[in-house]
Amino acid sequence: MVAFVISGVQKMAETPVQVVILAAGQGKRMHSNLPKVLHPVAGKALAQHVIDTVRKLAVDKLVVIYGHGGEVVRSTLNSDDILWAKQEPQLGTGHAVAQGLPLISSEGQTLVLYGDVPLTKASTLKRLLRAGRDGLAVLTVNLANPHGYGRIVRDKAGKVERIVEEKDANPEEKHIQEVNTGIMAIPSTRLADWLGKLSNTNAQGEYYLTDIVALAVAEGVPVHTAQPDGEWEVLGVNSKVQLAELERAHQRNIADAMLLGGVRLADPARIDVRGELTYGRDVFIDVGCVFEGKVELADAVEVGPYCVLKNVNVGAGTRIAAFCHFEEAVIGPDGVLGPYARLRPGAELGPEVHIGNFVEVKKSKIGAQSKANHLAYIGDAEIGQRVNVGAGTITCNYDGANKHKTIIEDDVFIGSDTQLVAPVTVGRGATLGAGTTLTKNAPPDTLTVSRAKQISLAGWVRPVKAKK
Repeated sequence: MVAFVISGVQKMAETPVQVVILAAGQGKRMHSNLPKVLHPVAGKALAQHVIDTVRKLAVDKLVVIYGHGGEVVRSTLNSDDILWAKQEPQLGTGHAVAQGLPLISSEGQTLVLYGDVPLTKASTLKRLLRAGRDGLAVLTVNLANPHGYGRIVRDKAGKVERIVEEKDANPEEKHIQEVNTGIMAIPSTRLADWLGKLSNTNAQGEYYLTDIVALAVAEGVPVHTAQPDGEWEVLGVNSKVQLAELERAHQRNIADAMLLGGVRLADPARIDVRGELTYGRDVFIDVGCVFEGKVELADAVEVGPYCVLKNVNVGAGTRIAAFCHFEEAVIGPDGVLGPYARLRPGAELGPEVHIGNFVEVKKSKIGAQSKANHLAYIGDAEIGQRVNVGAGTITCNYDGANKHKTIIEDDVFIGSDTQLVAPVTVGRGATLGAGTTLTKNAPPDTLTVSRAKQISLAGWVRPVKAKK
């Protein structure tokens, strides 16, 4: 099996590392009541992506600076390993980091990250920390269009002199393509002193964290840079447009990894993975499919177009047709499902089970080679092997107050339009005639029929449409 997840913990260097995540921004351009850092990418909050990446670095302290959204941010992201500091009012990135000073020790390195930059890889952060072991390190990236970003100003020898923000840059500086991502590894012994020297005499009237670069240069502290493997790692979110662009970039990265892992995708631009997708060899996924939570596709599984699978295990060789919706289900090998099939939580299908169009299964076990091919509801049931469930069959599992169980033993044939009023048992090898309403147990190897007497009325005239 191959999984599109990164697991395990990467051990960092000997020097202590503490992380400060800035997550206090309001995000006015999001036009939303939801705090910006809680908007989702791949089904997970922006800031949660950052926190999960930090945990792969085995840091000594994790401090989150919050502000806009207050307790909603804290309650959504809260964990025992997070320390919280509130920034109110929000007076810039330097001011934000300063709010965390009481929680930060003066040893090792302080890594500053942003709650709205979710996709930076742990390996990139590790590279940045290595670069900054003897000074200050800034994560930079070269952009063809650097508009809106702070520029990295270097001297003639190529050494970093300072960072100038877009609104403060002169025309020559605006042509610089190397830009600041805002992500820094700062020597903790210098942090408090540098933050205390920041000024807000700039176009924004804010205390820029980036100004510590010029302070480091003035004091002779080496300033280094590192770059990510891909531009997408440092993309931030300030609008719904950018959120959508980041989502597609992330999903395309996932799709590319799946293709390299052997999965055949009908169109890598039309897939969404919102959790952990594990897959075997020779898996095929058609367009428009969504995978949420933990999904496992064994060897040679085929998933048709526009299916949604959430926390589902699919056995080898199973074929899923279009427009199926499965949640919290286990599907055995060599099954045939759909189109338009629904598996609800607690559905467990054995090998070679057929679940057809407009069939719903909930909290039920279905044995090997059993079939429910058309228009059926199976809820709170145990179905044996080689059972045929006819079209329109319903297990009547709810009496208005409590749920009850239906048991159908091996080799049963259930005729179309049958209602099984639970609790009820159908014995091994039994046959239920079409239209039966079963309210008592059906004996094994016997035909059971429950119908009103059939009559034919002579002279009956079919109604006609009334004239207006």
